[in-house]
Amino acid sequence: MARPIRMRVRLDGDVAEVRALIDHPMETGLRKDPGTGAPIPLHFIQNLTVSLNGKPVLETQWGQAMARNPYIQLRIHGAKPDDEVSIEWVDNQGEHGHASTRVPAQG
Repeated sequence: MARPIRMRVRLDGDVAEVRALIDHPMETGLRKDPGTGAPIPLHFIQNLTVSLNGKPVLETQWGQAMARNPYIQLRIHGAKPDDEVSIEWVDNQGEHGHASTRVPAQG
């Protein structure tokens, strides 16, 4: 199931500031279901890639010790208005997410 990514991009000169909030439970495998007491299985983002016009500018590997609904912020140098910024992730259960947006003009 694809989960939403809320992303904002702001251009300052030739630097795009990217902020993104990823909807994901990021379960550690250590919590228990309050109703049954059964352990909640591991469920976390393993790989995340941020690209500018299809070229990766950030590639990360995450583990289970990340907060629920992770937030990332980065600056991409060399960006221009109407460039495409995209974020893709894959988790340990095979789920994946993707979002893209265009860099707005300065203003």
